[in-house]
Amino acid sequence: MNSRVGIACLVVLAVLGLMGDDCDNHEKSSDGVQQTQQEKLLAEGTSQIGMPAIKNFRERKLMKDIIELRDQEGLSTYTYVWSDFKGTWIFFCNSIGYGIPYAAQFTNPQKIVYHHCNCDHSVLAQADPNGLFSPASAEGTWIMCKDPKGDKVMPVYVEPRLIVSPFELIVSSHTAGDNSK
Repeated sequence: MNSRVGIACLVVLAVLGLMGDDCDNHEKSSDGVQQTQQEKLLAEGTSQIGMPAIKNFRERKLMKDIIELRDQEGLSTYTYVWSDFKGTWIFFCNSIGYGIPYAAQFTNPQKIVYHHCNCDHSVLAQADPNGLFSPASAEGTWIMCKDPKGDKVMPVYVEPRLIVSPFELIVSSHTAGDNSK
């Protein structure tokens, strides 16, 4: 019985040793060599050029303002859709906040998985809390529209050629900036 355990241990060690060789071989592979050369090249470029001389951080301040304004409770907006048929914007709904792209994800869309040798890893897709895997990009947008026949605000899914709504939409043909309904 002890010889079987000894043989099993030797087999496991041999397999792990072979797997470890793959980690060492990565640095010798063409991808590993190119990665090392690219890092050296970028380090040289950074040392010669440096970082931009940003002093006012204006764009960062503007982005902060935009994010804070988007976060305001009860932010009322008006949503319009483009009509290729009419060549104009058509009022779609009174809305709350701004549209959220369908591809936006609540959680990090990727997770890093380290392999046994700790020198290599993979990046795998990670499901959203609902168990679905969101696409990296999509044409759709979620709009929180006010029900024109009630007080509820409900999500409406809008694509360039598709609209999915939990209530009947009353689509009017006035253009943006025309307040007469």
